[in-house]
Amino acid sequence: MRPVVIAACLLLLAPITDSWWASGSAVILDPRMICKKNRRTRGRLAQICRNETGLLKEITKGVTLGATECAHQFRNRRWNCTTQRRSMRKILMRDTRETGFVNAITAAGVTYSITRACTAGSLLECSCEKGAPKPRRGRESVTLPPSQVPTERWQWGGCSDNVRFGLKKSREFMDSRYRKRSDIKTLIKLHNHNAGRLAVKNNMKMECKCHGLSGSCTLRTCWWRMPTFREVGDRLRDRFEGAAKVIASNDGDSFMPESPSIKKPGKKDIIYSEESPDFCSANLKTGSLGTLGRQCNISSAGTDSCDQLCCRRGYKETSVRDTENCNCQFKWCCEVICETCYVKRNIQTCL
Repeated sequence: MRPVVIAACLLLLAPITDSWWASGSAVILDPRMICKKNRRTRGRLAQICRNETGLLKEITKGVTLGATECAHQFRNRRWNCTTQRRSMRKILMRDTRETGFVNAITAAGVTYSITRACTAGSLLECSCEKGAPKPRRGRESVTLPPSQVPTERWQWGGCSDNVRFGLKKSREFMDSRYRKRSDIKTLIKLHNHNAGRLAVKNNMKMECKCHGLSGSCTLRTCWWRMPTFREVGDRLRDRFEGAAKVIASNDGDSFMPESPSIKKPGKKDIIYSEESPDFCSANLKTGSLGTLGRQCNISSAGTDSCDQLCCRRGYKETSVRDTENCNCQFKWCCEVICETCYVKRNIQTCL
């Protein structure tokens, strides 16, 4: 299995023991292996392991999807959602906002993959949702042009993404081992799992197609579709930017904002309880790989700028020779012929 799958799932699939919180997990991130290591597991997880092999395959795809999106969203940051296993393992032992994002995007990926498989007919346990799409909060029917205004003969059709099944199976596989615990790390983990799922559920879109003579729209086929997973990743990245730091409540069964002046985080928000390292220098204890040798952007003012990414240590500039198409000509009909030109460009890497 690819390293990206291994890195993203360490937190998701690790056994829930007190020693794990202290020392991390070295579980090989293959759901089949997890099932082998949990033969004594009871309940829904055991049923999935024994009877739903197709579902396990989709869970693996979902983990890969989440890990790939994590790497994309953090590609220009000091911490770039590395697939280096030892580093990720140390990151996930802590309870930082980076850990929260990994939990959220992985839960979203598992939900997304299972739901997509239902619509495609790849799972025996589910199918798409047929019939009239039910109005979702804040998403009523789209406005129709005059020629498509419903008449007495107007009716519904369509086949929607079965996100309810995806949500259910994602919860069963990812949350079942943690539900009987109420320590702050578990509460934060479950909250961020749910935030990831809501990033899929709450952003479903209605798509419609009209049928009938002369645009009469006597039949309007509508269905609910999930957003692209890039949109899911973008929304969770925004939640990461505004993540809220929390502490355990006095009742021992919930959490609250670290400061009374901070608004209590909602279900869609990412939360954490530990401050992140700066990720500037390599540190085996925190899992930071540092930014030495990372390529930066001298013309940027964002997180990939040489000042930000190199932690103001400076950078070196080197020239590299690259190729590009040039002197392109259109040849009748219908071909474009180009020459290959060599160009020099400068790249900056952190010291």
